[in-house]
Amino acid sequence: MNHKTFAVLALVLFAIGATAGCSREPAQRGGAAQASGDLQIDFRSNPDPPVTGANSFEVDVRGADGTPVTDATVTAEFYMAAMPEMKMPEMRNSTTLTHEGGGTYRGEGQVMMAGPWDVTVAVTRGGETIGSRKMAVTAR
Repeated sequence: MNHKTFAVLALVLFAIGATAGCSREPAQRGGAAQASGDLQIDFRSNPDPPVTGANSFEVDVRGADGTPVTDATVTAEFYMAAMPEMKMPEMRNSTTLTHEGGGTYRGEGQVMMAGPWDVTVAVTRGGETIGSRKMAVTAR
C-alpha cells in the first residue's frame, strides 16, 4: 500500500470513527417532523441510531393540517456512496413499511454496515410520489 492510499484510508476510517454514534440530523430521533410538500414525515429507528444488521423503522405521515395519511405506500431507502479508495461499491437497501393505523407505518430492515447513510423516506399513492424526506444517519 502506497503512502497516498494509506493516508486516504486513514482519513476515511477517522471520519467514520469520529461520527460513530452521532446523528447528522437531530430531527430523526423522534423529534419534530419535517414538512415535505404538503406532508409532515417523521422517521425513527429502533435502536436509535440504527445498528449493523436488523432494525425496526417507524414513520409518521400527516397532511399539512395534521390529519394522518392512512392510504399511502411508505418506503425507507438507505444509501451509502461508493468509496473507490477502499474498493467499495455504492450500497442501497430499501424497506417497505406497513400502515399500522393513525398514519404510522412500521417495518423491519437491514443496515449493511456501520457508518454514514443517507435515508430517503418516500410516500406514494397510486404510483405517484406525494412527499419525501431525506436525512442523514450514522449507523453503529
